[in-house]
Amino acid sequence: MQVNIPLPLQVVIDDVGWWSGEDGHARQEPYRSGSGRAHVPADYAAIVSLGEQLGMRPMAALILCEWDRENHLRRVPSATWMGAQWDNRRWVGPWLDEVAAILGAGADHVEIALHGVGHEFWQNGVFTRAEWHDQLGAMRPAQEVRAHLDAFAHILTQNGLGGFPQSFVPAAFCHAIGDGPGGLAAVLHEVGIRRIATPKAVVRDGYRFAHPLLGVDQGTLTLLQPHAYRYPWYDVATQPVHEISGPLLGLHWPNLLHKDPARNAEAVTRWVEFLRPYGQRPDRMLAPDGAACWAQLAHHGLARLTQDGDHLEIDVSPVRRLGAAWLPDSFALRCECQTLPALTWTGAEVLAQRQVAPGCHEITLRVSAADGVAEGTP
Repeated sequence: MQVNIPLPLQVVIDDVGWWSGEDGHARQEPYRSGSGRAHVPADYAAIVSLGEQLGMRPMAALILCEWDRENHLRRVPSATWMGAQWDNRRWVGPWLDEVAAILGAGADHVEIALHGVGHEFWQNGVFTRAEWHDQLGAMRPAQEVRAHLDAFAHILTQNGLGGFPQSFVPAAFCHAIGDGPGGLAAVLHEVGIRRIATPKAVVRDGYRFAHPLLGVDQGTLTLLQPHAYRYPWYDVATQPVHEISGPLLGLHWPNLLHKDPARNAEAVTRWVEFLRPYGQRPDRMLAPDGAACWAQLAHHGLARLTQDGDHLEIDVSPVRRLGAAWLPDSFALRCECQTLPALTWTGAEVLAQRQVAPGCHEITLRVSAADGVAEGTP
């Protein structure tokens, strides 16, 4: 029996939420999704379908300005290209309720994440990248950041899209790590963000990662994975080709869609067929959701697993020392064997057990020992 703490895989889909797919940056409007067509409810159903078929909750990083039913954003001029003259009447219609119902019914198959309100930051009608930090890693003024966060929460409530997310994907991946109590991570933690995912960031001098990809920044667990996004942001119906070596597969919404929304299932099927084998490997697994992904990654990278035949010892004390109190304490082991031996655990409890593929068994475990060390013996 060969035992692994498998590396998780979570799918993160950027720029969900636009109704217009037009790239308007040449006239100081957002890049939007770049799909070249308007978005429709079927585009949201595609995300739910992906999650349902894979048995996971892909993370949909939302931009919400075009969901504003009340022109609330006139109060936050830096959030949109129209400033105080913001007018979103064009995108207010029954499709908002239809998508809210799709996301509500599919909540077990999609996780909403904070991406932004308008994605960029406007001053006097001119935008700079991006909404939360500039491209050098300088945070936008704290009062503006809080106004944007309040606006995001308000539009969520307008549309019945649920409570404030716990996950954050920086707009344009403009982010800084290690800014201390006055930085964005601290502000995000105040509103309930517990997880940050980004392929790039400015890392301040003196900041140290607990793991090559994972660090704790003001109570948030930040996953910094270079090259997580390897497909063009505007590419529609993308053909998956790149091996995924890390815990994140970063996509942009058009990658998952078809030019004809009625054919979205064709594009989704490509990704399902490409990703499903990762869920059947002894060294990889599809993360059920964001919280499970971050927890599994922490245990994969920091927990110490010792194996002597069928005897196992697991030390999770390095994970506990991260200081992320919200982090789930359960994680998965995968065992390569034809028949899984009956193991008696000391200092741990088995939460679930299943066969994921011929010769590959999964045990979901929680270490209960005070010192963080557990043993499994036949």
